[in-house]
Amino acid sequence: MQLLLSRAAFVLYSRPSMAHLSTTTTSTRQRMRLRGVVFDMDGTLTVPVIDFHAMYKAVLGEEEYASVRSKNPSGIDILHHIETWSPQKQQKAYEIIAEFERQGLDRLQIMPGAAEICSFLDSKQIRRGLITRNVKEAVDLFHLRFGMTFSPALSREFRPYKPDPAPLLHICATWDVHPKEVMMIGDSLKDDVACGKRAGAFTCLLDETGKYDSPKFDAVDLKPDFKVSSLLDVHSLLEANFDLRP
Repeated sequence: MQLLLSRAAFVLYSRPSMAHLSTTTTSTRQRMRLRGVVFDMDGTLTVPVIDFHAMYKAVLGEEEYASVRSKNPSGIDILHHIETWSPQKQQKAYEIIAEFERQGLDRLQIMPGAAEICSFLDSKQIRRGLITRNVKEAVDLFHLRFGMTFSPALSREFRPYKPDPAPLLHICATWDVHPKEVMMIGDSLKDDVACGKRAGAFTCLLDETGKYDSPKFDAVDLKPDFKVSSLLDVHSLLEANFDLRP
């Protein structure tokens, strides 16, 4: 179903608990309560700067990378993949990944609309959390450089990491909020949306390029409740579909 609201286009996907929502969602009586929003970091709050294909090749080698990619056309989960390796081989892989991430920190840029949506949430007294598969050093630098603080902010050191629902459930427990009153926003179908859906939260997929419009994603089991092309669209999405009273 395509909704056009306040000049910001976004898609509302089918979901049993939201089957009644439509263009008539301007009635507060019909809106779901929202008490917290949890964001992914890389590619969501920050502009993607890491060349993941180059990183995967460096970790796996050309031949294994080609083989793994052919079996996982929707994307490679490099962290889970290397967990099956020997400790020594894992350590080398983590060092390669860390070097790519350090290079990315030097080029860290905030995503358009990130500051605006955070200010809007603050004005509504809606909590903001963060879950990333990057390291704590990257999260600390993000907080410092852009003057934004997300709490809790869970990095790769928190196990298990996305797409396992554990980090999102941990945040909900910390907030003492039910997952049904929380939204997970991220740019990855297999990590962010899967994490949110498995936890029982609402999910919003940030798809700047229309990548997920491809027919190959039609058959995925865990689809987002909403899809936007920019964080600038999230403000209208939330106001149209949720009860945002403090």
